[in-house]
Amino acid sequence: MVKIAVIGSTHAGTFSATQIKQQNPDAEITVYEKGTTVSFLSCGIALWLGNHVSDEQRMFYETPESMTEQGITMKMQHEVIEANLVTKTVRVKNLVTEEMGTESFDKIIIATGSKPLVPNIPGIDSEKIYMIKSWEDAQRIKAVSNNVSRAIVIGAGYIGAEVAEQFSVTGKEVTLIDEADRVLPKNFSPVFTDRITDAFIENNVNLALSQRVTGFEDLPEGGIRVKTNKGSFEADIAILGIGFLPNTDLFVDQIDMLPNGAIVTNEYMETSMPDVFAAGDATTIFYNPTQKHDYIPLATNAIRQGMLIGRNINGHNLAYNGTQATSAVELYGYAMSATGMNKMGAQFRDIDVVETTYEEDYRPDFMLSTTSVLSSITWEKKTRRVVGAAFMSKHDTSQAANVVSVAIQNKMTIDDLAMADFFFQPNFTQPINFIGAVALKAVNENMK
Repeated sequence: MVKIAVIGSTHAGTFSATQIKQQNPDAEITVYEKGTTVSFLSCGIALWLGNHVSDEQRMFYETPESMTEQGITMKMQHEVIEANLVTKTVRVKNLVTEEMGTESFDKIIIATGSKPLVPNIPGIDSEKIYMIKSWEDAQRIKAVSNNVSRAIVIGAGYIGAEVAEQFSVTGKEVTLIDEADRVLPKNFSPVFTDRITDAFIENNVNLALSQRVTGFEDLPEGGIRVKTNKGSFEADIAILGIGFLPNTDLFVDQIDMLPNGAIVTNEYMETSMPDVFAAGDATTIFYNPTQKHDYIPLATNAIRQGMLIGRNINGHNLAYNGTQATSAVELYGYAMSATGMNKMGAQFRDIDVVETTYEEDYRPDFMLSTTSVLSSITWEKKTRRVVGAAFMSKHDTSQAANVVSVAIQNKMTIDDLAMADFFFQPNFTQPINFIGAVALKAVNENMK
């Protein structure tokens, strides 16, 4: 009977363990988790803070009990403090009893996830600063949110923008700080972010952009002061959401990693060490727009990678197709979705691209109601290969990004996309019609 250790139980660990058990019922699987919960959907934190969640327990799709019922041994509140990947041996601390133990396995799954990026600046240990990643982080913020009238959110990516939005629509005074000059700079081009910036301003969010946080200071009367290179801001709490790093310190110098600590795997989720697999935020992804390994922590990536481990634990059965990092966010009624790279992301990776933008109402003007859709397609200038797209509208056009995601994965060109067979019928308000329209515009402009 094969013995398998799974280290970590967020999305990658949970799916690895359950999928291995489904594919190999006789496998002896032990999951080590230092927390008290598994499978937390952290994407729901902002919604919970905005009182849009019916039951917070529904933000978990598995529990320790449900996994135990599937025949998986759950070692909750057990922290792996040493791991020898050559001998497949782990040294574990029981965080409740403080007892230590060592156990050997045939195979190891690394699903240790990521950790918040915490800058080493004065005052960072203040109790008024809240991280925003884990279930424990969410509980801590939720416990004080009703008594908070002022909040500073640091980081204007997806999670920071969502929290700032929810705090603003529930009557709080919000300041959103980011070193970049735009909200959501890595996800969308300026033509999109200019519009969402206006929405933040209309909802009285103080945007402190192009500012680097230099320190924190607790105020005598309560609250916190956040200092930047351009000034300072005061609030009851500060929420730090500036990004994540792979949580892989245990495995340094044992397996191949990127400089940031992300574990490199092959298409079967195998690391450079035999019988050691890795998935989720601890690992790289194969980024199809660039055809290279990259670090893009997303739950969707982690889930797919965990499922692949289940299929490949006993052999090469199903290869990883890579990812386009497709994602979406809803802010102030705008549905915003993106896949692949925008022009700024391509330039950062030294790829010569063209970005074509198109705007049109989502259904014909003879209908009684309609609203505009802003669309963009990013394509490699030399090959005409599609490498990215984005969509924004008050109407839900988010599924259009999923369609372009498939096109990128299959290396389609703008010509292929312009001639793709998308049906049109006014009653169905097909948002993907704009994919063909913007691609056709790109083709026509390139022929001039």
